[in-house]
Amino acid sequence: MSRAKTSLTALILVLGACASAPDPEAEAQAELARAIEDATKPATPEEIEAANNSDPLTKANFWANEYNKSPKDLDVAMTFVAALRGIGSNERAIEVLSQTLVDYPDNPDLLMALGKVFSAEDNLMGAARAFEKAAIVMPERTDAWSAFGITLDKLERHDMAQAAYDKALALEPTRTTTLANYGLSLALSGDLAGAESKLRLAAEQPDADLRVTENLALILGLQGRYDEMAAVSSRYAPESVVKKNTALLQEMVQPVRSWDALEEAPRASAPSRPATTERPKASASKPVASESLSLAGPGSDDETQADAPAPAATGLRLRRTPG
Repeated sequence: MSRAKTSLTALILVLGACASAPDPEAEAQAELARAIEDATKPATPEEIEAANNSDPLTKANFWANEYNKSPKDLDVAMTFVAALRGIGSNERAIEVLSQTLVDYPDNPDLLMALGKVFSAEDNLMGAARAFEKAAIVMPERTDAWSAFGITLDKLERHDMAQAAYDKALALEPTRTTTLANYGLSLALSGDLAGAESKLRLAAEQPDADLRVTENLALILGLQGRYDEMAAVSSRYAPESVVKKNTALLQEMVQPVRSWDALEEAPRASAPSRPATTERPKASASKPVASESLSLAGPGSDDETQADAPAPAATGLRLRRTPG
């Protein structure tokens, strides 16, 4: 073999070896690409199920990671917000909802969620704006009108609240929570007869709870109809509690007592002084002090049960029905 041929063969072997040798920079780029793909890959159904069944903090961290992967995914954002509320992180929930609304400005679910978080944070004006926009965007959504009404009542805009309840009842005439809250709104504005009418209709519904009955009984008592009050209360409360409540209310509505005594009314389990023999009549047009209300409202999904009293603890206090 000639020297030239030998040199050519050696050159080919060297070039082949160079071509087959790994390129460190190319390998690093490929590894980075694989890492990015893994980091942005949505969780599997099994991973999602495991996270949703875990403790609230683990669940929130999991959905924070999913949200970072897909910040424009509406379902992921809503789930993340629910997880944040589960750990009491309402400020972060508001941030996520506000960012998501940039991409979905007229989504009623986002607006309702934002209104609830604002309400939980006592930002009633923000809640009212969110609920109102949800109702305007989707006028057939009963819960939006009802939540708007509840928030307006908290802002002491009772006429506007009642107009919102009318919108809700036009869609669902026998919706218990709307009827009950409408009744309380009328009581707040001094229309006890109107409040009684709405609360009676609410109490007739199959899903009416103890709060509805309590409120109806109190409205009857405020009109001086103590026998009817006792009859309604006795459906759930023990006889001893009914008697104490009736005697206590009779004292509170005497002309020599301030109407604002309702704000300081003790619980029914507290001792009460005997009722006077004369039955004073309560004013049917005197507004009930708003401070005497326990306003639950739409701020939390768990508020439906949180304000429900035990039958034996029935007291003289109006109770808002969430929803």
